[in-house]
Amino acid sequence: MIRYITAGESHGPQLTGIVEGVPAGLQITEEDIATHLVRRQKGYGRGGRMAFEKDFATISSGLRFGKTMGGPIALSMPNRAFEKDEAGWPTVMNKKEEADGIEKITLPRPGHADLVGAQKYNFDDIRPVIERSSARETAMRVACCSVARQFLKHFGIEIGGHVMRIGSVGYESWNEVREIADPLADNGAEAIYKAADESDVRCLNEGLSAQMREEIKVRRKEGSSLGGIYEIIVTGLPVGLGSYVHWDRKLDGLLAQAIIGTQAMKGVEFGLGFESGHRHGQQVHDEIDHDEKKFTRKTNRMGGLEGGMSTGMPLIIRGVMKPIPTMLNPLGTVDMHTKEQTETRYERSDVCALPRAIVVAESVIAPVLANAFLEKFGGDSLSEIEANFKNRTQ
Repeated sequence: MIRYITAGESHGPQLTGIVEGVPAGLQITEEDIATHLVRRQKGYGRGGRMAFEKDFATISSGLRFGKTMGGPIALSMPNRAFEKDEAGWPTVMNKKEEADGIEKITLPRPGHADLVGAQKYNFDDIRPVIERSSARETAMRVACCSVARQFLKHFGIEIGGHVMRIGSVGYESWNEVREIADPLADNGAEAIYKAADESDVRCLNEGLSAQMREEIKVRRKEGSSLGGIYEIIVTGLPVGLGSYVHWDRKLDGLLAQAIIGTQAMKGVEFGLGFESGHRHGQQVHDEIDHDEKKFTRKTNRMGGLEGGMSTGMPLIIRGVMKPIPTMLNPLGTVDMHTKEQTETRYERSDVCALPRAIVVAESVIAPVLANAFLEKFGGDSLSEIEANFKNRTQ
């Protein structure tokens, strides 16, 4: 089972990651990981920190001659803001002792982990909560998940996403999205993210991209923020990943946890998702067909999942990201110390992080899919898994 864990704070010296359970023999390089780290840093509406953060993960263990050895893989990534920012982070985040005059952050932001996190861990300063709950952590998450993503790619499984909506601007119907995304997916899901990456808002529709940029400009001037909706498509999945037997082995449930466990995500759906509740049965379920080689579906409104298992059709996942709670035009709050009503303070942030967050969403589902694949075709080495996969799919 592939599992990863991250460590590090937003303005600490570095982020660290450990990935375990990767079969021996998988070829991977730091440049493979950098591909998606670079993508995560791009996007219209991003904050000022991206101007000097140049994320690159260094692999310090787990590889020999460019291939995994079956043991844990250790990754590290420096936070350039730690040294380059003028905020004095080496003092603020000193691991040994507290210096005199360090400001205590006592104004929790509505919609953020600030207040509840401080209450849970009995902090009189929100800074520790800000540091660990920050989406900066997702840089290392993308790095760790890129290992699983490389494993999936070896077996022809590709992941790609695009933005469907930012604020009030977006596609109007299921069919409108399918007409533009599905032809790209026919060439593998990577074609989707590569086409989406041509837009700085990662939308496949040029007209909507322009409108999304304008929407972001308007909210920036207002000192507000924006969320939105994205779609992830996965191609190349074999039939039968996941299980109907137990609730905790259903593939859609595991994927939903990965998405919702990502900062600022508030909803997830598969295929038609919530729209299914507005339609009758004949408008929702996919009729079964058979070609010369296999069973298939005439449509894919279920998004490639039935009974908690992959059907062999493209997997379609949609996620909802809320507007970032850090805004230049502040909301009301209460000082944790004085209990007086006041306004929140500003902590550097994006106006709209959705174009960047979609790369995180693509990444976090990779270990889930890799584990479902290993459960069905597993082995300790890549060659053993290849043999199992070949024997069971031919």
